[in-house]
Amino acid sequence: MPDVQGRVGELRRDAEAAIGAASDVAELEEIRVCYLGRKAELTGILRGIALLPAEERGPVGAAGNEAREALEELLARRRAELDAAELADGLAADAVDVTLPGTPAAPIGSHSLLIRTLREIEDVFVGLGYRVMEGPEVELDYYNFTALNHPPGHPARMAQDTFYVDPHSLDPDLRIEPSPVLPGAEVAGTALPPGPEDVVLRTHTSPMQVRAMEEQEPPIFIVVPGRCYRSDPFDATHSPVFHQVEGLAVAEAITLADLKGTLDEFARALFGPGRSTRFRPGFFPFTEPSVEVDVSCFRCGGSGQLSDGSRDTICKGTGWIEVLGSGMVDPNVFGFVRANGYDPERIQGFAFGMGIERIAMLKYGVPDLRKFFENDVRVLEQFR
Repeated sequence: MPDVQGRVGELRRDAEAAIGAASDVAELEEIRVCYLGRKAELTGILRGIALLPAEERGPVGAAGNEAREALEELLARRRAELDAAELADGLAADAVDVTLPGTPAAPIGSHSLLIRTLREIEDVFVGLGYRVMEGPEVELDYYNFTALNHPPGHPARMAQDTFYVDPHSLDPDLRIEPSPVLPGAEVAGTALPPGPEDVVLRTHTSPMQVRAMEEQEPPIFIVVPGRCYRSDPFDATHSPVFHQVEGLAVAEAITLADLKGTLDEFARALFGPGRSTRFRPGFFPFTEPSVEVDVSCFRCGGSGQLSDGSRDTICKGTGWIEVLGSGMVDPNVFGFVRANGYDPERIQGFAFGMGIERIAMLKYGVPDLRKFFENDVRVLEQFR
């Protein structure tokens, strides 16, 4: 007759040893099924107690129930230990330094709309083969006016339109000798008009046309971005400080048709693939002929009306938006750099200039130019 009670003790000892040696939760679950599952030997013994002799039923039943309860408790404790160990290992493997910034780190700044628009314009013309150049913001009258075909007495040269700089306030290495006479200064005899050695805050980036042609023989293809200054009020559409991009293309066979094609490509790249340009007669001292350039309205598609039938306020119902001025370089400008290969009888070219503020206002729907300079965080955060 087998010793059933002794077998229950053996099963308990074997199960306790196996539980203590379990290395993970999955192995522990296999041990539970092996010793306490429906097909386990201990479960079979408890189910067959009724078949045992009467004197063995009590001791075997008590030993079996005690073993099962002890093993269930031991399994629960060991499971808790293994769960805690797995959690600790996971935390150690995936440790997070809570003092580091979030992922991705929150941006702390971004380009302003003016810089973003400037970069877009530069990218367009660099893609067309132009070279980006920069020039001085404090400029000589010669480059700012004289060499750009602004005759003496031209209104733009007057002090009410231009900021003149006292040369004595400049770095000694930059001063002009002899010192020029500023507009309105006390002089013996008749007061002198602005002259070629006067110093101004540049009113446009066009002076780099002449400076670049002095340094390089034709052909030349450049764009010149930068900050400019004029004695204007500070309102929704004007500022005494503003930004401009000037372009110059000079070679032997350049025509007005090349200017049109270039500006068409610019309009499509900046305002959308369906845009086109149109020329209107204009006047600029350093181009002849001169043209004002309009781009077809990108909001109404050139119809002048919105989808609800109302008048488009951006193009004022015309279907066209003025964006820049341009024209063929006046031969008189080439006369100032003739010695460097710019013979007006042999070469010709075109020039164009646009205000970056105006382009940005149109492209991004900013209604007031002052928003670019007020550092209002609510405006800046809209265009990160």
